[in-house]
Amino acid sequence: MPAATLRLARAAALAGASVALVACGASSGARRATPTVSASAIPAASAGSARGRLLDWPEFGLDAQRSGTSDQSSGITRANVARLRRDTVRLPGTVDSSPIYLHAVTVAGASRNVIVVTTSYGRTLAIDADTGRILWTFTPPGYAGWAGSSQITNTSPIADPGRGFVYAVSPDGLVHKLSLASGTEAAGWPIRVTRDATREKLGAALNIAGGELLVATSGYYGDAPPYQGHLVAIALAGGRIQAVYNTLCSDRRALIVPSTCGASDSAILSRGGAVVEPGGRRVLIDTGNGPWNGRTNFGDSVIELSLPGLERHQSFTPSDQQRLSESDTDLGSSAPALLGGDRVVLGGKDGVLRVLALSGLDGRTAGGARLGGEVQTLSTPGGSELFTAPAVWRHGGRTTVFIADGGGTAAYILRSGRLLRAWQNADAGTSPVLVGGLLYVYDPAGGGIRVYNLSSPRAIARLAGEPGHWNSPIVVDGHVIEPEGNANDHRQSGTLDIFSAG
Repeated sequence: MPAATLRLARAAALAGASVALVACGASSGARRATPTVSASAIPAASAGSARGRLLDWPEFGLDAQRSGTSDQSSGITRANVARLRRDTVRLPGTVDSSPIYLHAVTVAGASRNVIVVTTSYGRTLAIDADTGRILWTFTPPGYAGWAGSSQITNTSPIADPGRGFVYAVSPDGLVHKLSLASGTEAAGWPIRVTRDATREKLGAALNIAGGELLVATSGYYGDAPPYQGHLVAIALAGGRIQAVYNTLCSDRRALIVPSTCGASDSAILSRGGAVVEPGGRRVLIDTGNGPWNGRTNFGDSVIELSLPGLERHQSFTPSDQQRLSESDTDLGSSAPALLGGDRVVLGGKDGVLRVLALSGLDGRTAGGARLGGEVQTLSTPGGSELFTAPAVWRHGGRTTVFIADGGGTAAYILRSGRLLRAWQNADAGTSPVLVGGLLYVYDPAGGGIRVYNLSSPRAIARLAGEPGHWNSPIVVDGHVIEPEGNANDHRQSGTLDIFSAG
């Protein structure tokens, strides 16, 4: 049987097994003891109005650290959240990712509050947040050649720091720089970031560090080889590739024709993609299944790279890396989350949360490479595979982490370098966001958004909506914005819900 067929069969079998495990509450994560603390340990949110109003949401997770949180006011409160006006926008494509939002920018000749989204086949749209009108649509050249196929993208766009452009991708492996005013491509763009877009997928959200755009690659559903996860740094000014880090064949520092590397896979597949550390001098990525040797191949690993050169500084690989790889249990299904206090947490498809010491990731010793070194392991909220990005809230001298998976949503407190669970429920969700003292979690199976007070597992409101996949909301400037639909359905239509105060 061909290798690609074997991988597809293995993925299908494991997907069925995963569903059974989650249903029985018997995944490896569910069996792990999780220390607890009272929900009263979660600090009370300050009045958001005292910190001003949150006007922009320029990238996935709100900031380069992917915190997904803000103490600023969104204009939405406990008093009005159940009375928001809902407008549904019909889109020429499915947005299986997260939107971005810019307040009072010039688009189509006027100052507007604008939502920007990218569909699964690479159309990027600017939408008036106050009227729901589509202001412009960028359709990449060659669109008809892959539209309706399995060649898709789940990459969230990002706004240029100058707010005059947005960066977005298309499934043919190109990164586009588009004028926010008109949707036209900037001179010198697009930039190609893969030598085989039929094997290497653009799925993780874009990020920016200093003057570089960070773009990550993964593989398509079924893990058909050959492909290599890699991170590309592109100069915002001029559009030149500045550096490439390949997680396999990492001694090669340029884009690789996938078939010329003796190893395959090791995708950078998480929603958050590259996570920039405070100060902007280093970046964290984690990877999916693939071989590991601690020198040139880093499957199922966390890797810290320098910026802007993408030189490897240190890495972490769990002691069961080979088992994870052989069982299609990607360590890197969720991006590393920076907790502060020299701690990082990440969750994988094995239902395990791993807490790491950021200063001690390094798997190198005097005797060579080593495996393991977690500070703590505990269960994901439902003991389920984790594909979502945690929301990390630093407030009142404490760090609170909110995580959702296919089996539940939970809140954790960081104390003495370890995570303690403060509350948990059985409500599935995608990547949570916390704004103005409220937590918002989209339900991909049932549709709609649950809204929580921070110290309770019981939702105080539910915003109606349709089912989806990896879509997640943003909450900004008087709006809750949620795209819906599943890119794996290969539809060329979709919806975007805009909930507005006032």
